[in-house]
Amino acid sequence: MRRPAIAVVLTLLACSAVSAAEKPDDDAQLRAQATTWDRDIVRKDRAGVERNLHARFFQIDGEGGRHARAEFIAMLLDPKLQIDPYDVPDLEVHRYGDMAQLTGTTHMTGRYDGKPFTSNYRYIDTYVREHGRWSVVSVQITRLAAP
Repeated sequence: MRRPAIAVVLTLLACSAVSAAEKPDDDAQLRAQATTWDRDIVRKDRAGVERNLHARFFQIDGEGGRHARAEFIAMLLDPKLQIDPYDVPDLEVHRYGDMAQLTGTTHMTGRYDGKPFTSNYRYIDTYVREHGRWSVVSVQITRLAAP
């Protein structure tokens, strides 16, 4: 009787070890998710933008204004706004259990209502992991002087 129970426990332990080994690295997953989100923003992919945002998301902008999820999405998807592809060369991931903060600086260019703009800022995106999935709960940006 004990042998089958021990065999079951050993099998479960082996399976969980395999699952842990196959689970993607959280830092790499967060970096990839952030890069995909940036691309979704540039492409104005509503589903992609929304998929990355937590239901209780909010943003604090460079002037200290607070924007709820729906308002943030509307601003990003405004037809007058065109954002050029951009990179975040100094992206850092800081994980704390089921919470992570991604920080970096961005030099963004584009057009608003046909007029060119340039925006330089440092940001912090706060992610939480719920039910095995990472999503952004808040974004805060600080404007920087042009490089």
